[in-house]
Amino acid sequence: MYKKIVLAYSGGLDTSIIVPWLKENYPGAQVICVAADIGQGSEELAGVRAKALASGADECFVEDLREEFVESFIYPTLRAGAIYNRKYLLGTSMGRPLIAQRQVEVARQVGADALAHGCTGKGNDQVRFELTYATFAPDLPVIAPWRTWNIRSREDAIAYAESRGIPVAATRQKIYSRDANLWHLSHEGGVLENPNNAPPDDLLMLTRTVTKAPDLPETVVIGFDSGTPVSVNGERLNAVDLVATLNEIGGRHGCGVVDLVEDRLVGMKSRGVYETPGGSLLYAAHSELEQLVLDRRTLAAKDMIAPRYADLVYEGRWWTTEREAYDAFVNITQERVSGTVSLRLYKGSIAVVGRESANALYDERFVTFGEDDVYEQSDAAGFIRLFALPARVRAIKDQELGIAPTTDTPAAGATSDELPALQIA
Repeated sequence: MYKKIVLAYSGGLDTSIIVPWLKENYPGAQVICVAADIGQGSEELAGVRAKALASGADECFVEDLREEFVESFIYPTLRAGAIYNRKYLLGTSMGRPLIAQRQVEVARQVGADALAHGCTGKGNDQVRFELTYATFAPDLPVIAPWRTWNIRSREDAIAYAESRGIPVAATRQKIYSRDANLWHLSHEGGVLENPNNAPPDDLLMLTRTVTKAPDLPETVVIGFDSGTPVSVNGERLNAVDLVATLNEIGGRHGCGVVDLVEDRLVGMKSRGVYETPGGSLLYAAHSELEQLVLDRRTLAAKDMIAPRYADLVYEGRWWTTEREAYDAFVNITQERVSGTVSLRLYKGSIAVVGRESANALYDERFVTFGEDDVYEQSDAAGFIRLFALPARVRAIKDQELGIAPTTDTPAAGATSDELPALQIA
């Protein structure tokens, strides 16, 4: 029987009921909670330790991980350009490995003999937590109540909390599952489970709806140093303040709301609404600065790595050689990604209106339509002749074999039976 169980604790519905459940199912065991501050806000963290103790926990550690979250998880993912399922900026995914790592550190400090989490058996987070446990504490058993108890829904969980006098914010009317941190706020469950239901007007919490956004646009200038954001409108800010500032600006203009039917790691699709106002501004600006500074082959290589990096983060495979190798490549590409990008925000839209860098590969001397002494236009003829050489060789061979060139373009949706046969004389 376990003597000390360390629980990853948020104070939300799931983890609030796990504390008494552990006490009931592991008599005599101490339950020690670890609550991580990764920017979910003072309101959510207010009284979290007192709440854990009132629920029966023997101790609760509240850890401020905001700076590490931004600098060591958000910024590397941003620099890699990682986006999952074409839209998702990985807010929840990035936070889990950090929380789980700190949970293990606390478990070692207190001499725990088991780890516990409140992730459901249908979700991604169970994988993210347990891959981190496997990396840092392969010797500690894991307790995952959602995979073993008889609570089968959030309604059941609310009933369980009520029966034991545990206050929770979720209700049967507003039963959303939310995850908040400095990077984003996610919403799942409730009416959102039907992908054809529009999000309710009162769903958003970080971002204004476009109807309530200002009627005048606003321009924001974001500065980067070697691919890392360092300033907003000319003012240098630390990592936490920079993201918080852009959240406020982007949220005011209704930017960064994503309604996504995503592919969960466990195989099913789910629907979520994500608010990432500051992150959306950073991704837009960073991508544009790369476009100005990096050559097309390097950009193409980065674009190949970006979805693989996104998959890695989404699947909880943060603590891997693969991620370290990608970071090594990305870090080289970012050495010259320094400069500023100006964005115009209006009613949910983000438009790039300016970009500047001392390392820009764009040079007016090369692209001007006016007279210049840098680019010899007659050189283009030789370049085109060589660039077209494969096509010319193939055409010559086809002529020698009597193969007529195919000029018909298949109609959209045409089957192989409908495609024209190769004509050979």
